[in-house]
Amino acid sequence: MENTKTRSPLRVFVARLVGTTVFDPLGDAVGKVHDVVVLIRLRGQPRAVGMVIEVAGRRRVFLPLSRVTAIEPGAVITTGLVNIRRFEKRRVETLVVGELLDRVVTLRDGSGQVTIRDVAIERDRGMDWKVTRLFVQRGSSGPLGLRRGETFTVRPDEVTGLAGSADQQGATALLATMEGLKPADLADVLSDLPLARQLEVAAELSDERLADAAEELSDDDAVALLSGLDAARAADVLDAMQPDDAADLVSALPESMASQLLDLMEPEEAEDVRRLLVYDEYTAGGLMTTEPIILPPEATVATFLAQARKAEVPPALAAVAFVCRPPLESPTGRFLGMVHLQRALRERPQQLLGSVLDKDLESVHANDSIGTVTRLLATYNLTALPVLDDAGRLLGAVSVDDVLDHLMPDDWREADDAITDEMIERSANA
Repeated sequence: MENTKTRSPLRVFVARLVGTTVFDPLGDAVGKVHDVVVLIRLRGQPRAVGMVIEVAGRRRVFLPLSRVTAIEPGAVITTGLVNIRRFEKRRVETLVVGELLDRVVTLRDGSGQVTIRDVAIERDRGMDWKVTRLFVQRGSSGPLGLRRGETFTVRPDEVTGLAGSADQQGATALLATMEGLKPADLADVLSDLPLARQLEVAAELSDERLADAAEELSDDDAVALLSGLDAARAADVLDAMQPDDAADLVSALPESMASQLLDLMEPEEAEDVRRLLVYDEYTAGGLMTTEPIILPPEATVATFLAQARKAEVPPALAAVAFVCRPPLESPTGRFLGMVHLQRALRERPQQLLGSVLDKDLESVHANDSIGTVTRLLATYNLTALPVLDDAGRLLGAVSVDDVLDHLMPDDWREADDAITDEMIERSANA
């Protein structure tokens, strides 16, 4: 009688496999499928050698297909042995989703070019996994190109250009795998791609979406990405970023490029960035954003709640309103106090903010150290802290997430892997 645990479907399409949960033999979830690694040779059939799976801590690791005992609807079953070392693609390897989907190849029968929409792998009698079919689509037709071309499957040896350059691959399929990702996760995906591929994906993202991801990239990755964009597009992305993050990125750029981009930015956004650039990175001024929620004392609780609900307001800044006399653009008129979101939720919508102020919290000045900022945030359990000038005007606000970014080591994303390693090792030895 056949052992169902070693049975695998005849053919597996990779695009449909992405996101499938990977289980160990005991039924415990190990991670989720992120991509499939194949070897494309000049001669012979392309071979699938492993999966890239995402495990705890958003770490992507390599799972050899030799350790996969079954692929079933909604589940990949493994032997339970997973190397926790972060996956690093070798030059001879190709990622199906990251590099093959949407690649344009040419049919050997002379009937033109097609675009790869999916890739099928099958296990042969020798227990090796081979790329056996390409699901492809012809170009759009009709007067306006609105009619999608026919789709069909071909064998890998029926096309040329399968091992072509990255410029033969569009970004449609890759973007589909990124839909709905949080900015930090999107940044993580981008950082794993070659720069040329990053730029191709960036071209398809909105300025706001790309700005959110750029804020989460390491300085080196963000500089490389921004430097590869057209100057006008790069300036638009900086416009969409939080001023403090934009200032950090501009300060890391070559001086000539930084000056050019500042000149191309919207005047008000550029002015905010220039103001922040004068402060040392590890001071309240260098950490602050100039765009917290700022309202007058006669504004109502309902107005504050409406501002806090805006998608572009980071969660840490949405938790508090800074109440000031006009003007309400920083530097404002005299700072009066703060209203916490939790307090606002307990008040009537018509209640004036000036009547529910918290006036007893300490503020910081622009040149105060990050240590002072950290102490006050921890002492008062705050998510954001006002930064004032000598005249008592609000210059901006420091949020706890920006403080954490600067307190963590430069390689904190890799350090997270080390923490995960330790946790996994302890779990294994328990």
